[in-house]
Amino acid sequence: MTSTPQAPAPEGRKARPEHLSHVIFIAAAAAMGGFLFGYDSAVINGAVVAIKDRFDVGSEALAQVIAAALIGCAIGAATAGRIADRIGRIRVMQIASVLFTASAIGSALPFALWDLAMWRVIGGIAIGMASVIAPAYIAEVSPSAYRGRLASFQQAAIVTGIAISQLVNWGVLNLANGDQRGRIGGLEAWQWMLGIMVIPAVLYGLLSFVIPESPRYLISVGRHDQARKVLRDVEGKTVNLDTRVAEIEQNMRHERKPSFSDLLGGKFLFLPIVWIGIGLSVFQQLVGINVIFYYSSSLWQSVGINPESSFFYAFETSIVNIIGTVIAMVLVDRLGRKPLALIGSVGMAISLGLAAWAFSYKTEIDGVVSLPSLQGTVALFAANFFVLFFALSWGVVVWVLLGEMFPGKIRAAALGVAASAQWIANWLITVTFPSLSDWNLSGAYIIYTIFAVLSIPFILKWVPETKGKALEEMG
Repeated sequence: MTSTPQAPAPEGRKARPEHLSHVIFIAAAAAMGGFLFGYDSAVINGAVVAIKDRFDVGSEALAQVIAAALIGCAIGAATAGRIADRIGRIRVMQIASVLFTASAIGSALPFALWDLAMWRVIGGIAIGMASVIAPAYIAEVSPSAYRGRLASFQQAAIVTGIAISQLVNWGVLNLANGDQRGRIGGLEAWQWMLGIMVIPAVLYGLLSFVIPESPRYLISVGRHDQARKVLRDVEGKTVNLDTRVAEIEQNMRHERKPSFSDLLGGKFLFLPIVWIGIGLSVFQQLVGINVIFYYSSSLWQSVGINPESSFFYAFETSIVNIIGTVIAMVLVDRLGRKPLALIGSVGMAISLGLAAWAFSYKTEIDGVVSLPSLQGTVALFAANFFVLFFALSWGVVVWVLLGEMFPGKIRAAALGVAASAQWIANWLITVTFPSLSDWNLSGAYIIYTIFAVLSIPFILKWVPETKGKALEEMG
């Protein structure tokens, strides 16, 4: 999905667009893919214990099923850009909507464990597509003065999807009298948890029919009149549309479709900027954030919290996630990307270190697992502060940077590689956590703490600041 860079903005283009509310709607609709990304990623949290019981599997096999979606995510992320360049950004959103819908229905009605894993992979492909198409599309339709805040919609949608999935899980669990395998209308509670995603999946598809195609894609296929209309709607009447179209066309003439070979260069296979994108993606996952969202209910139950309370804590953590994301959306264009990332890294390192200390006091007596009162309180607060610091920094900043930092001619290909690396790292954390937790829960959190600490010199030395820069300045 070649995001052709814009030319330097004239003064008029920096003014508030006349149709800013329309631009916000477009960005929010595109970010609906992020909502499904968050929902599908986290909804499994409420079904983990039931799936383990229903199919009588151990921790390792269960982890493979949960992580199966992440294999699909890597595939979807790696292919979305090239597909979008061929058929358009909107068509990719519609394909993702169909895959989300199929995954929701199939996951709710599996007849075997492998069947459930297959539908999780299909849902993962949709997530991977959405993770690439939304930030790139939003960057392409957003006026530069608002691009950071509008790009933040992706992460805001992700965390909202996570929160709603936890709320749905809690509501379904209560309808089933606290039993994940309790029956409601002929299906077990966990099946309803997974199946309800069909509603936002269909809504995503419907929204894709009412938002415009990217003006850069329209120009690339010769649909100049439509591109002018979109540019007028998103950038305002003060912009000279013929000049804008000419600027985009001129940049396109000097570019060719991105390919994997465009990313290669230097002594270490990829171009340095591509490695920075990969590093951002990998560090975002190696701090263990998705342990909270995939396993939080079972995590709290593993230290003695009852199921109903564990679901409440999972939802409460999702609310903290939303609060942190709102803070990031307010600050990302004011404070800048790098300062936010540094604040988050320091906060996460401290929070994870405290959690590791608290979990080291975990005890099991006659099969009953618990934490002492002080350590239990510290663990709960540390988990929430970890989520808060992640949400107000790396959760938003990484998506903003990945949509901005690459030169135009490699943006789509580089974003696909970085997103694929993110899903592979996510898979690694997801598949290893159950075994690490069984081995030593505190040790697992010490590992995540180390990665949070290492992210600090990485930001200081290599990550560029993209605040206030036009897309054509990147690289």
